[in-house]
Amino acid sequence: MDHSLTLETRDGLPDALRVLLQDFPRETWPEHNNFAGLVAFWLDRHLMFRRLMGALIDDAEQAVDRKIDARTHAAKLSRYGSMLLQNLHGHHQIEDHHYFPILATREPVLNKGFELLDSDHHAMDGLLNRFADGANAVIQGKSEAGVFREELLSFQSMLNRHLIDEEELVVPVILKHGPGGLG
Repeated sequence: MDHSLTLETRDGLPDALRVLLQDFPRETWPEHNNFAGLVAFWLDRHLMFRRLMGALIDDAEQAVDRKIDARTHAAKLSRYGSMLLQNLHGHHQIEDHHYFPILATREPVLNKGFELLDSDHHAMDGLLNRFADGANAVIQGKSEAGVFREELLSFQSMLNRHLIDEEELVVPVILKHGPGGLG
C-alpha cells in the first residue's frame, strides 16, 4: 500500500475514492430516502465512538488537574474503555466480514477504498491493544493519567480520520444502492 494512504499518514481519501461523495454530499445524507434505518444506525455507532473518546479524554484531563481522584478515574476508564474496545472490535468485524464485501460488489471502482478501510482496521488493532495496555496501566496505578491522555489524543486523531473516511466511502454507496442485504 502507498505509504501516504496509511491511517497514520493520510489526511483524507484520495479523489478517486471520493467520486460518489460528489453525488451524495454529506450535508444531504439525512434527507435521502436510504438514510433512515441502517445508515442512521451506523452513523450513530460512529457518534458513540466519538463521544466515548471525548469522555475518556475529559476524564483523563480531570484526573491530571486533580478534579477527580485516581480511583474514580480508574472506575470510569474501566467502564468506558471496555465499552469502546468491545464495540469497536465488534463493529470492525461486521464491517470487514459482512458490509465491506457486499458494498465492494456494488461499486467495484471503490474496491481500493474498501481495502484501505480493512487495512485501517488492522492498524487499529495495534492501536486498540496499545489503548488497552495504557488504560490497564492507569487503572493499576502503574502509569500517570497525563501519559495516557497523550495516547488518547493520538488515538482519537487516527480514529476520527478512519471514521470520516469510512463514512465518506460507505454512506454514498448505501445511499445510491440502498441497504438491501446489509441489515
